[in-house]
Amino acid sequence: MTTTAAPPTRPAGLSTGRRLNNLLMGALIVLATAVVVAPLILIFVYLLKEGFTAMFGIQDGKLSTANLNFFTHVPAPEGETGGGMKNAILGSLEMLAMASVIGVGVGVAGGIFLAEYPRHPLMPTIRMLSDVLAGIPAIVMGLVAYGLLVLTMGHFSGLAGALALGFLMIPIVVRTTEEVLKLVPLTVREAGLGLGLPKWLVTLKIVLPAAAGGIITGVMLALARVAGEAAPLLFTAFGNNLVNLDPTKPMSALPLEIYRGATSAYDENQRMAKAGALLLILLIFVTSMLARRFSRRK
Repeated sequence: MTTTAAPPTRPAGLSTGRRLNNLLMGALIVLATAVVVAPLILIFVYLLKEGFTAMFGIQDGKLSTANLNFFTHVPAPEGETGGGMKNAILGSLEMLAMASVIGVGVGVAGGIFLAEYPRHPLMPTIRMLSDVLAGIPAIVMGLVAYGLLVLTMGHFSGLAGALALGFLMIPIVVRTTEEVLKLVPLTVREAGLGLGLPKWLVTLKIVLPAAAGGIITGVMLALARVAGEAAPLLFTAFGNNLVNLDPTKPMSALPLEIYRGATSAYDENQRMAKAGALLLILLIFVTSMLARRFSRRK
């Protein structure tokens, strides 16, 4: 005797009350998202409108003859027209490069330690130090760099500014590296160990390449975090009105020039600060997009 299975019953439709609750919650989520995104869009539109004209010297809707001065000239004297931020652009790039050496080197090593050696006696201490570093204000990191290098060397320097920025990068890179390494399947490690390779070689040659895309994304996040910091640079790099590539001497940076221009009483300096802010945002945006594209290919 055979039995036939009953046809599946279709779920009953949502009641009117549940539909209203669903619509209300969806509307609240959209509203909350708009509240978060709207200020960012307004800031970007404002800087795009005001900073673009100052960056390329647009007057009456036309490019002026000084449209490249922003990239090729140093700042003009206080209150005078013209000039640019060549010194700040080069200084920011150099200090970020030096900070990456510190932040990426120490951060990736710390992330590897926390992810691959969870039973080591020092693991709780390293984790606690990483969490404490993540909560320290940027200006305090500047004070640490001031005490370590500025007082020791007897003068301000780009190296001191890079050290402060590197300290700010470390906890972000540590946490990102740790979480990304944990996503690598355990079977990958077991395969390497099964071939007789030591654990450190499995980590460097197999696990790290598998997590390279996520680590690069974390590094770019850390760079975006520190690229706009002005407070730690005020008493470490200090600033320089001339182009200086010597890291042992005072060096300018985009956040410093933006801060000084924004707090100036002259309209021309405020215009230059808006142009510098726009350039800084664009540099971070383009770098982040390139990093995401690279990580997807990896």
